[in-house]
Amino acid sequence: MRFRNILRQLPEIKGPTEKKLGFNVKLKWTLIVLVTFFVLANIPLYGLAKNALQRFQYLAIILGTDFGSIISLGIGPIVMASIILQLLVGSKIIDIDTTSEEGKKYFQGLQKLMVFGFVIFEALVYVLMRGLEAMPGYTGIVVFQLCLGGLAIVFMDELVQKWGFGSGVSLFIAAGVGWRLFTGMFQFINEAGQNCLLDFSRTACAGKVLVMIQSIINQAPTEAFKAFAILAVTAIIFLVVVWAQSLKVEVPLSFDRLRGYGIRWPLSFFYASVIPVILTAALAANLQLFAGLLENWLGSPTFLGTFINGRPVSGLVFWISPVNILEASITGSLRAIFIVKAITHILFYVVFSTIFAIFWVKTSGMDASSQAKNIVNSGLQIPGFRKDERVLESVLGRYVMPLTVMGGASIGLLAASANLLGALTSGTAILLAVMIMYQFYTNIAQQHAVDMHPALKKMMG
Repeated sequence: MRFRNILRQLPEIKGPTEKKLGFNVKLKWTLIVLVTFFVLANIPLYGLAKNALQRFQYLAIILGTDFGSIISLGIGPIVMASIILQLLVGSKIIDIDTTSEEGKKYFQGLQKLMVFGFVIFEALVYVLMRGLEAMPGYTGIVVFQLCLGGLAIVFMDELVQKWGFGSGVSLFIAAGVGWRLFTGMFQFINEAGQNCLLDFSRTACAGKVLVMIQSIINQAPTEAFKAFAILAVTAIIFLVVVWAQSLKVEVPLSFDRLRGYGIRWPLSFFYASVIPVILTAALAANLQLFAGLLENWLGSPTFLGTFINGRPVSGLVFWISPVNILEASITGSLRAIFIVKAITHILFYVVFSTIFAIFWVKTSGMDASSQAKNIVNSGLQIPGFRKDERVLESVLGRYVMPLTVMGGASIGLLAASANLLGALTSGTAILLAVMIMYQFYTNIAQQHAVDMHPALKKMMG
């Protein structure tokens, strides 16, 4: 009881007193959090030494952050605490009844406590293992700033959950991916820090739209085609993900007490959602991060990888990292090692996405047995079958595991293909952005269509 009382005393964002918030109120707080996120992402850590921050680029996309800023931890502590606690509860290692109000409060309090612990732990790991190396005498100051930024992300996430649309975690990922896509298309400041708009014909641009226009003007067909191919691949991947998101199997159900009324229970093709590819991408990113930190700490490379200017050139990390097959084909620099590396990258994503999908479904209450129990508790049954949980489990078992395996493998293949084809950002990031924006769209369209602004109402249909 004392422990539960401690959890109740943890700081939190006070929720609204109204049962249902208006669209304008939710939009206002969502935009406030979004603007605050971009402001914090542009505040550099004081006392940070010169670091090779480009090695964190891939991890930054997954964590919805910008390394070197005050919010370098991003959503990492929230995601880690959430995944670990859900696995512990789903596998009954920790017995919490999340269907009751008291159980939900206990779960949320325990999760927040774990998040606070991970904020401190990750801040110490990043600085002490010289991932974000501090200048001499500034170690404590950098750790303190990282903790402040981590806590800011935690409370902004809670603010969005209670006063805005969806969750802050989804919002931060979508914002980070959207910003990278926008800069990938229209960035006019190149790597040398020059503004190409000041001398468009001579100074190289970074954004692919500007590069394509510049290449056409300067009569450089190869460069123009490369830029066009990257833009086309990104657009095609977006369309494929949107199409795949709509694929589902619908199981017909009827109410046992209301004859003649029924619903369809949707089972998405990506049954485990984007969780498997997030975990796979996070595994690859953390392997790269750990290999780099270990090399810095030991002063010599390990079997995990050897790095030059933050890029892996050998070892395990080298073989699972992507290579731009499309660009190599266009420029004529395609080599046999690139093909082998592409195959190992695809195999890594497909195999681990499938494994994580099966693991996640079995431990998070999404398996056929748990779904059958939820359906029966909702007063539903399959027409033509007697109301028996075992019968329902048998029917759902025909779909759940095949969808889990096929969906996990497909989403891994899709993410790996996007990585290899050189899209504007990683395949995982595109998958995340599309699915998150789709969820935001359905949330707004279904729950707030009544009181939204007339112009937005027309747009939502």
